[in-house]
Amino acid sequence: MDVRVKFLGAAESVTGSRFLVEAGNFRFLFDCGLFQGLKELRLRNWDEFPIDPASIDAVVISHAHIDHTGYLPKLVKEGFSGPIYCTKPTADLMEIMLLDSAKLQEEEAQYARKKGYSKHANPLALYEEKDVRETLSLLHALNYDERISIHKGIDIIFKDAGHLLGSAITEIFIKGDQQTKKLVFSGDLGRYQQAVLRQPTAIEEADILFVESTYGNKPNPFDDPEDDLVRIVNDTFARKGVLVIPAFAVGRTQGLLYYLRKLMKEDKIPDVPVYVDSPMAISSTYLFFKHLSYHKMGEAVKEFAQELETNMLVFVKTGEHSKALNELKSRAIIISASGMMTGGRILHHMYHRLRNEQDTFLIAGYQAEGTRGRDIVEGKAEVKIFGEQVPVKCKVETITSMSGHADQEELFQWLGNFKEHPKMTFTIHGEGEDLHKYAQAIRDRLGWNVTVPQYMESFELFSGI
Repeated sequence: MDVRVKFLGAAESVTGSRFLVEAGNFRFLFDCGLFQGLKELRLRNWDEFPIDPASIDAVVISHAHIDHTGYLPKLVKEGFSGPIYCTKPTADLMEIMLLDSAKLQEEEAQYARKKGYSKHANPLALYEEKDVRETLSLLHALNYDERISIHKGIDIIFKDAGHLLGSAITEIFIKGDQQTKKLVFSGDLGRYQQAVLRQPTAIEEADILFVESTYGNKPNPFDDPEDDLVRIVNDTFARKGVLVIPAFAVGRTQGLLYYLRKLMKEDKIPDVPVYVDSPMAISSTYLFFKHLSYHKMGEAVKEFAQELETNMLVFVKTGEHSKALNELKSRAIIISASGMMTGGRILHHMYHRLRNEQDTFLIAGYQAEGTRGRDIVEGKAEVKIFGEQVPVKCKVETITSMSGHADQEELFQWLGNFKEHPKMTFTIHGEGEDLHKYAQAIRDRLGWNVTVPQYMESFELFSGI
């Protein structure tokens, strides 16, 4: 049996995770994400898929983030009808996130038609809710450490990646006529110190390794974010402003709520309303308490679960309520999605509040190249929202320690668990010079054979196994 891989995404970019693996006559896709960020990347979502979707036998999903799952409904729309394997929390999160993705795309297309800022006469969504519903019917949800066969001689096992509720490192065992080989996809790896999630599972062996590279060349030592949150919240209120936090709906929002509630109980910040203005974040928050076995079971987590929707926490469930938040002048915190400010309700808050000198925007996560979030972090004087250039006059703060990605040393800590070096290691989910420096660092520090794949590049992994 021959085994090959083709890099259909997340190759010299941090989005669009898609890897086509062909083992003999069986063809499966690992991850099926949307491209985000730079326009040249986003346009790939509209290109004809490089292979016939109907010819793909299965899809394996690492976790629920849209850059790993967001193209699935389009794949199904174009003819894919096989099983989609993921963990149980990922299946629940995908229902929320993919339905939200379809809704956002339909709304954006409608808004573009109404405002006339699209170059297309009749802007359309990439896919619709019915495509998502069909996609969800194909899901096969598994537990961590559950070994199943996705084809004769091909088994998978999901291990905890510590990046997101239900996120997985995936071990793939391919048994040929002569021998068995093991592929490992790291997925996105989490941090070793986290408030809610566990640290990533140690993996000790792999013939072929695909490892994420988001912070591969960046040290981001863990700093307890509490001191920064105390300073930022109190400074904002002293200036009689509102704190706005663009945050990923799944993971980051729940971490922020945990810390804010803790600081209020300790009287380190005022007990003010925290508005969660993201339907997806609201639904996801409840899932964290449905799947308690998938993260730390500390008393603090249980206690926090019992305090949902207190006077401090306000779930903003309607568009009318969201718009009413524009009237808030001070002493309030708004958490809204999307985290990179590429779409969703956060755009309306940006449109109204970026120009307010008394307000603060707190950036609490990685911002990919080409996103509004990256522009704001880099100090751009204005950003384009709804076809209009909006001035950035508010105060901008960042907290990098709340990132869900392992930093450089944590990645090397995880790589250090391997007893023998893989035959080949591919660095994926990274961008620019940092990606190549990370690959070289693995060569220098570990002596491994490392390749930085390019978009659409193919490699033979094994021949005649």
